[in-house]
Amino acid sequence: MTDLPSSARIVIIGGGIVGTSVAYHLGAMGQTDVILLERGKLTSGSTWHAAGLVGQLRTSANITQLLGYSVALYDRLEAETGQATGWKRNGGLRLACNAERWTEVRRQATTARSFGLEMQLLTPREAQELWPLMQVDDVVGAAFLPTDGQVSPSDISASLAKGARQKGVTIREGVGVTGIVVENGAVTAVETDQGRIACEKVVIAAGQWSREIGRLAGVNIPLVSVQHQYLITDAIPGVTPNLPTLRDPDRLTYWKEEVGGLVMGGYEPNPKLWDVDPLPRDFEFQLLQSDFDHFEPILEQALGRVPAMETVGIKQFINGPESFTPDGNFILGEAPEVRNVFVGAGFNAFGIASGGGAGMALAEWLVNGAPPFDLWPVDIRRFGRNHHDLSWIRSRTQEAYARHYTMAWPSEEFLSGRPLRRSPLYDRLAAAGAVFGEKLGFERANWFADVAAGEVAEDRYTYERPNWFEPVGREHRAAREAAVLFDQTSFAKFELTGRDAEKALSWIAANDVAKPVGHLVYTQMLNRKGGIECDLTVARLAEDRYYIVTGTGFATHDFHWIQSNIPAGLDARLTDITSQNAVLVLMGPRARDILQPLADADISNAAFPFGRARRLSIAGCPVLALRITYVGELGWELHVPMEFALTLYDALIEAGRPAGLRLAGYRAIETLRLEKGYRAWGAEIGPDHSPLVAGLGSFVKLKKRIPFLGREALEAQAEKPLPRLLAAFTTEDPSIVLLGRETIYRDGERVGWLASGGYGYTVGLPIGYGYVRRAAGVDSDFVLSGRYELEVAGERVPARAHLDPLYDPAGQRIRA
Repeated sequence: MTDLPSSARIVIIGGGIVGTSVAYHLGAMGQTDVILLERGKLTSGSTWHAAGLVGQLRTSANITQLLGYSVALYDRLEAETGQATGWKRNGGLRLACNAERWTEVRRQATTARSFGLEMQLLTPREAQELWPLMQVDDVVGAAFLPTDGQVSPSDISASLAKGARQKGVTIREGVGVTGIVVENGAVTAVETDQGRIACEKVVIAAGQWSREIGRLAGVNIPLVSVQHQYLITDAIPGVTPNLPTLRDPDRLTYWKEEVGGLVMGGYEPNPKLWDVDPLPRDFEFQLLQSDFDHFEPILEQALGRVPAMETVGIKQFINGPESFTPDGNFILGEAPEVRNVFVGAGFNAFGIASGGGAGMALAEWLVNGAPPFDLWPVDIRRFGRNHHDLSWIRSRTQEAYARHYTMAWPSEEFLSGRPLRRSPLYDRLAAAGAVFGEKLGFERANWFADVAAGEVAEDRYTYERPNWFEPVGREHRAAREAAVLFDQTSFAKFELTGRDAEKALSWIAANDVAKPVGHLVYTQMLNRKGGIECDLTVARLAEDRYYIVTGTGFATHDFHWIQSNIPAGLDARLTDITSQNAVLVLMGPRARDILQPLADADISNAAFPFGRARRLSIAGCPVLALRITYVGELGWELHVPMEFALTLYDALIEAGRPAGLRLAGYRAIETLRLEKGYRAWGAEIGPDHSPLVAGLGSFVKLKKRIPFLGREALEAQAEKPLPRLLAAFTTEDPSIVLLGRETIYRDGERVGWLASGGYGYTVGLPIGYGYVRRAAGVDSDFVLSGRYELEVAGERVPARAHLDPLYDPAGQRIRA
């Protein structure tokens, strides 16, 4: 049957596990005006040759929850649809073969407990009892997650498709998409080789073909195909159906049972792309030519783990291309370029594990206009300008693939595709010993090595205190005692202009932005549930003009959020001006001493108070100076046209010498903001957190009769006990290393986890921030009255909770 309807509310492009899962969940929500189009046969792309392991634990609580939903769905799906799925919850083992990997695994076990998963730590002998075929002479320890499992990818997809049909969703195979029609910035139709389908929304779930499909709509989907190889053995004595899945990251391999034999694959340190653009349209149920020479090093590693591999026959050798992304996370959500085009792609070999949850999340996003919970780690809006270049995507994706099983070091930076976006100060900073990190393609100084004193200007990663611990401490102390200069040119910067700019921004912003010209406002922007979608600064430059500053990594997300929520009919235009201005940030108690001699106007506290924006001439450079801080000290953000940046920098460095000015980087910013209690979006705050639970209620205009997006939700929340409350935690032992995701215990009961962790050099203590959770409600008395412990790498350590900032709680220093 190939006849197509002339219209459908939602068109899904792609019939793999993600497309069929979206269709199934839309049907479950009562959405029957839906059609799924598959160019070949269902699962004929990469789904059919996926290995089928289903693991749950990720570094994000919500992504772990998403994968946990997949497991719960797979538990019931066969009984519901009558279609076999091949699902079995046989558990998953992960090995550690050296001390550092064992530390990583123990921290993963703590993370699992934080997120409600019981991951068991095992001795080598206990692990061997679960997986008798392996030798464990080199194993230090192992972790076992009983609720992990494995599935038949084709069967689970067929079951989802059957369930979708049973719920009234239409599925058509053999229909190729040839175009996507966009009018006035929104999708209106899908064109196929068998006719045109008018529609309201489109889901691109076409696997490794998604980038090509996205181009039809003018949507960028940054993924590439990588050759992924594995083998299937003949039957092996002792391989039982309930054998757990096994991951052996130190040998770069994974294993699962398959009809009495084993599936063994791995992640090579030198991956090969399927470097074809565009990909062939007729690649259905096909594989690439096997490359045994490339796979042989992985196989040699496997023989050392499972000696039976030396004599068993190989039933099949598979080289199947799969889509991978530049950061190793998959891609979900509404594309920022075109309204009502949604994406579910780039699953980095986690498509089967993620498919159930990803389909559920996309379905809710389509129907309700928002995901069920914060999905920022996989949100398509995390990408930026650097992700439009295919050669850059290829390079970075190969590195991400090669790191699939390497150690996941704290603060580890990617190396490929660099440098790309550079501040005018890049060479100056490099000469001064800068060690750069990268975000959205921007090179940013993380810390500065004292090369003259013999410090090496490079990161050396560890789970203990890293080599930058003391250098960052120097920068931190200079910020508190003298002054520091940060290059934060990578800040995303927008202008909102037009006759109705104030009216538009007043609706979108939770704080009161209807201020006189020259005022600066820190504000959140909320969703309809009251969750924090943006956390940024707004300066009013004119009656019809606002200057908006947000974090580097949120450039696409925040621009899209603001633009999408400008009420229809208002004269308000948003423009991205990030590349126009460099940003030098001068902070510390001596900041005014340094800046005043260079400025053409009085910058005393009386003349230029905190929370103001002024145009100044500084050392002959036209500067928009913003009196604000993210480190808890007196200071200014100095926004200057790019061509003046070097002149301004040189003048500040020279003027700062007598005052002890020091260059500082982003890692010092993190330690300073933790001491001061400033929140970070994507860590302590996000779409799942309202300002009320995050301790930011004072920045919301609830006491003023001004309507704003999310107000009704906040008013409802204010009438009930808060279910959680953000607190700071310090450990009594100053040597403890907090990284985030450590479990919080109150009076022996698990009540949450740390969203972030670090060290405060002024207070001399490790600091973490996390939410204390309680169904009956949480208030300040409850938080402060408990006896707290933090679980760190499997060990519980005494801790103390705080609701006030650990440094300068009255905020006197920032207003000096």
